[in-house]
Amino acid sequence: MTKRLGLAAAALLSLLVSMLIAPAPAHAAVGLRVSGTRILEANGNAFVMRGVSHAHTWYASQTGSFSDIKGLRANTVRVVLSGGRWPANGASDVASVVSLCRQNRLICVLENHDTTGYGEQSGAYTLDQAVTYWSGVRSALTGTEDFIVVNLGNEPYGNNNVAAWTSATTSAITRMRGLGFQHMLMVDAPNWGQDWQFTMRDNAQAVFNADAQRNTVFSIHMYGVFDTAAEITAYLNAFQTAGLPLVIGEFGHNHSDGNPDEDTIMSQAQSRGLGYIGWSWSGNGGGVEYLDMVTNFSAASLTSWGQRIFNGANGIATTSREATFFSGGGTDTTNPTTPGTPSSAGVTSSGATLTWSASTDSGGSGLAGYEIYREQGATDPLLGQSATNSITLTGLTASTQYQVYVRARDGAGNRSANSATTTFTTTSGGGTGGGCTAAGTVQSQWSGGYVVQPVTVTNTGTSAVTGWTVTFTLPAGHTLTGSWNSAATVSGQTVTVRNAGYNGNLGAGGSTSFGFQVARPGGNTATVTSYTCATS
Repeated sequence: MTKRLGLAAAALLSLLVSMLIAPAPAHAAVGLRVSGTRILEANGNAFVMRGVSHAHTWYASQTGSFSDIKGLRANTVRVVLSGGRWPANGASDVASVVSLCRQNRLICVLENHDTTGYGEQSGAYTLDQAVTYWSGVRSALTGTEDFIVVNLGNEPYGNNNVAAWTSATTSAITRMRGLGFQHMLMVDAPNWGQDWQFTMRDNAQAVFNADAQRNTVFSIHMYGVFDTAAEITAYLNAFQTAGLPLVIGEFGHNHSDGNPDEDTIMSQAQSRGLGYIGWSWSGNGGGVEYLDMVTNFSAASLTSWGQRIFNGANGIATTSREATFFSGGGTDTTNPTTPGTPSSAGVTSSGATLTWSASTDSGGSGLAGYEIYREQGATDPLLGQSATNSITLTGLTASTQYQVYVRARDGAGNRSANSATTTFTTTSGGGTGGGCTAAGTVQSQWSGGYVVQPVTVTNTGTSAVTGWTVTFTLPAGHTLTGSWNSAATVSGQTVTVRNAGYNGNLGAGGSTSFGFQVARPGGNTATVTSYTCATS
């Protein structure tokens, strides 16, 4: 009896020791990690993505976009990469991207675009080929788990053979973990990312379970399939009920396949604590140029879509919070000092140079730069950003008074009080033609919008001009959704339209035209009725 008790005690002791020294579970993740439906940082703080996509593979020289995106308050940027279907981004280039992410204090979702539309679009890569690409650039990603997410492949299936998505995604995740990747992984839905057959929704749990680290987040792209609030909320509810992590990895305000309900997308994301990443910063082509958030990669030239996603309701400016990884747990809460009153010089019909006395920052994060605003009330539009205490503004309207103020921003996102306001007026323009007129005709309209075409611009002077600018004010609640034969920018409800490269030259008495489309609340019958024209 005594011997048996001794053996039992020894066995129990052995069991306890083995439990104490047992290895960590296979799914213990490092860096950014999934916890139920949420994304957490390594320190346990919740992180909600608020960002945009940047087409780096086609515009690799536009490295300033990272700081510009950060300057508009985004905390995330999704970076388009390629392994060879488009201009290839090798390990050295990926290392440079990683450095830009860290330098600009951005969580970066790196995505391989080669897989787009596999099975339906010629030349698309498989997810297995995407994993081979990630293996080839792994040296650039070692030790970046705190701020880099690997998006295995963009929209990895079109609308053909969609059932294969589950096994292909599961295999890709398994290979990535076998290669030693410990990053949070992001997987896109099939059906060009929109999952209208619900393949990802219905198989998400099995795919999540295939990840030994349980550190995979699902990405839905919301375009024309998600054009009603009911469709959006039903899809988000499915993942919430399943307790699985989801982000809205792409969405827009319009698309060739329908008109997505961006207002519901953004409000639901905010109320549920879900991340969203809009498409895209700049450089779109192929008929979807309206998805550019800024014109020609200029942060000072927000389009109507850019204004919506950055400065609109539930937008990035008011809902984004920087990852605490970059600010030491968010301990810097000290605002920079207020910059001096800006002074203007070199004022022309379309620009001016501003300078001001520099701010200082004692909070430890360092001064990150300045933001320049045009004072027009509570929704002052951003005119530009600068890393130094001066800026040359461009794209201003001739014969217009500007009241401008400046505020400083530090590396933790703290902002100074507004500087005092300065006032200057742009000149009337360099042309001798004597001016112009603009008049528009409403070509068609419906309950939710209208098209104005043509807007006829006429040179009323006695000599030729080389350019023209037309401004008009959108009625309250209206948003510009597109324009043609011109270049349009939006500040609040004010639209500034400039000639295209081919229709700016007008002889005395000559005319040209452009058109635009506007969305408006249902039942609202107002339209744009008056225009102001200036020549240069």
